[in-house]
Amino acid sequence: MTAEAHSHGADEMCEAGRTLYERALRNGGVPTHEATDVPCLIDLGLLHPSIEDLEWLEPTAPAVSLHQLLRAIEDRIADERRREARLAAVFEPLMRIDGRHTSSASDTPMLRVLSGSDRINRAITEAMAEATRELLCIQPHTGHTGRRSAVAQARSLTRDQDLLSRGGRIRTLYQHTLRHAPSLLARYEQLRGDAEARSLDEVTDRLIVVDSTIAFIPADKDGSLALEVRHPALVDYFVTTFDRLWRLATPMYPQAVQRPSLNGVTPRQRAIAGLLIEGHTDSTVADRLGMNVRTARVHIAKLAATLGSESRAQLGYLIGRSGILDQEQEQGQEPSRER
Repeated sequence: MTAEAHSHGADEMCEAGRTLYERALRNGGVPTHEATDVPCLIDLGLLHPSIEDLEWLEPTAPAVSLHQLLRAIEDRIADERRREARLAAVFEPLMRIDGRHTSSASDTPMLRVLSGSDRINRAITEAMAEATRELLCIQPHTGHTGRRSAVAQARSLTRDQDLLSRGGRIRTLYQHTLRHAPSLLARYEQLRGDAEARSLDEVTDRLIVVDSTIAFIPADKDGSLALEVRHPALVDYFVTTFDRLWRLATPMYPQAVQRPSLNGVTPRQRAIAGLLIEGHTDSTVADRLGMNVRTARVHIAKLAATLGSESRAQLGYLIGRSGILDQEQEQGQEPSRER
């Protein structure tokens, strides 16, 4: 058992610690090396080095340990009471100010700005703890995929599984570049329940909607601020937008679907073609489709070769004349299953 597994209080003493402490009480102590795997006994003061032999640990009498632990609890309670008094002293004069321009304590704000990743994640976790129906997510490619801490990933996986275990459903839209990400697919394999994922060449910015009642959207570019939205009209708008994007998206989990090529032009190249005829630069195309500029230029070169283009100006003309974008809109057949 690892040292982390022994980071607990005396009221939650592990079985290994209890067994060793009981033996120390009966024998008057234990060799120091035997406590290596149960550091909680030393951390809690239940064992201490012998003055006569530093390789020997002696037990503290249970009555003495209990008194010390209870005294520590009493000290913390006293500290909290002093803090309570200080808070009352600070807010008492403020409460005498006319509050006609403030919302009452029972009012839940329709919009709330959340600052910092910890606060944002805590708000999402709190909202999901009450969820019973459905979680909708849009997760664009941000360039940081896979860099979340193990703690953050475990927390996200736990709250998703808790919702699924309550009979809820999870639907997530990803950018198409994440479609075959091993870590993403491995995450879905760990979930048990009604979880689905689809992909689009372009998605909106990040969006989370919980039970069609609470939504979370970014409030700045770097993701350090988020907006918690509870206004019914806005949340309904987000749900409607998600549903329309969902119908346009390509399934990736639990059953993956491969979009067909048209006249030798791949779905990725068609997405690029649509942006090129709008006049976007290579860097803008890459950013919109969640890829680096070099990859975007490789796709553009392949598209040009397929259409027989010899210049950038000619490529736009050939895209329009080829009708590949019109064919994509008219394509009504069911895509073939990925092998």
